[in-house]
Amino acid sequence: MPFLARRHQLAGSLLYHVFNRGNAKREIFHTRQDYQRFISTLSSYSDDNGFSIYHWVLMPNHYHLLLELDEPERLSSIMAGIDRSYVHYHHRTYESAGHLWQDRFKSQAIQKEKYLLSCARYIERNPVKANIVTYPEDYPYSSAAHYVFGKEDRLTDEDPLFQSFGSQLNERREVYKEFISTPCQEEQVLFDSLESPRGSKQFMNRLIRKRGLFLPRRMGRPEG
Repeated sequence: MPFLARRHQLAGSLLYHVFNRGNAKREIFHTRQDYQRFISTLSSYSDDNGFSIYHWVLMPNHYHLLLELDEPERLSSIMAGIDRSYVHYHHRTYESAGHLWQDRFKSQAIQKEKYLLSCARYIERNPVKANIVTYPEDYPYSSAAHYVFGKEDRLTDEDPLFQSFGSQLNERREVYKEFISTPCQEEQVLFDSLESPRGSKQFMNRLIRKRGLFLPRRMGRPEG
C-alpha cells in the first residue's frame, strides 16, 4: 500500500528571518524608486509563490524579512530570484556592474509561537538603531506603520499573533506601538546571529540543515 504524501512536522510553526546586504556594506537603495521597486518585486514573488511576509524593513544597505511559506525547500530559489531581479534593475538604472549583494542571503529558522514577536520588534527597530527615525512607525520602508497606523503597503500580511495585543483594533495598534517602542537587548543577541535557529529544544531537534538552510525533518517510513 503506497504511503501518503509526507507532511512537515513543523507546519504552522516554522518562520524564516531572512537577511541580505550590499557588497562591502555599500548602499543598495538610493532613491524612493529603488525602495518601491524592491517592494514591488517582493509583492509579486509573494503572490506568485504563496508565501506570507509578516514583518520587514528595507534599510539603505540591507533588508530583513520575516516570512512563512508552505514549502520551505523553495526559500533558496525564491530569494535568489528576488535578489537577482533587483540586481538587474540596479545595473540598468545606475549602469553598475559586478556584485551588488555581499553574499547569498542568510536565513534563520524561527519558532512562530516563541519568537515571532521578538523577531518582529528586532526587525522594525532597525531604523531607530541606525538613528534614522525616533519611532519605528515613522520609517517609510517597513511594516511598523502597517501595524501602528493601518498603512496599506502591498506587502505586509497580518502577523497571526497581532490579535493578542487587544480585543479592538485601536487598542491593538496602541499596545503594539508601545511594544516596538521598547528596546530589548536580549533580542539583539538572538537575531544578530542568523546562523542559529531560535526556538524550543523540541523545535530545534525537528530541524535539519541542508545546503545552509534549516529545514523541517520529514515524516517518513518507520525504520526497522
